[in-house]
Amino acid sequence: MKSLQDYTTVIRTDDNGTFVDKEQLAGEPLWQKEPIICNGNTIKLVAEVVSTNWQDDYARKVEEYAFLNIPEYWIIDFRGLGGLQFIGNPKQPTFTVCQLVNGVYEQHQYRLGELISSYLLPNLRMTLDDIMPI
Repeated sequence: MKSLQDYTTVIRTDDNGTFVDKEQLAGEPLWQKEPIICNGNTIKLVAEVVSTNWQDDYARKVEEYAFLNIPEYWIIDFRGLGGLQFIGNPKQPTFTVCQLVNGVYEQHQYRLGELISSYLLPNLRMTLDDIMPI
């Protein structure tokens, strides 16, 4: 079985990273001219770092990415900005892994010191502490 790294590449923007299927890029109508992806099945994983517009990351993008059938979505909230219904009480740094199951994301939250689990990256050995900015 091939690992995610074997068939994907990462596209990075200011506050997110996206794993895309290299083979699927050939079928993207705009990709050769501009870095625009039109087909959701090209994207395997999106990772977003939460900023002051946290509502977008925890609500709007969850719905959009599920609609596009993106298998996994990570919400990385270093500063604990998300609402209590999303990150709990007390507010604290939280790493949320959203895994698409039957068209809906199941969300698993990880706090400092907890080992993060990813369906797409089963060999991942990382905690939120490992990636916290200094």
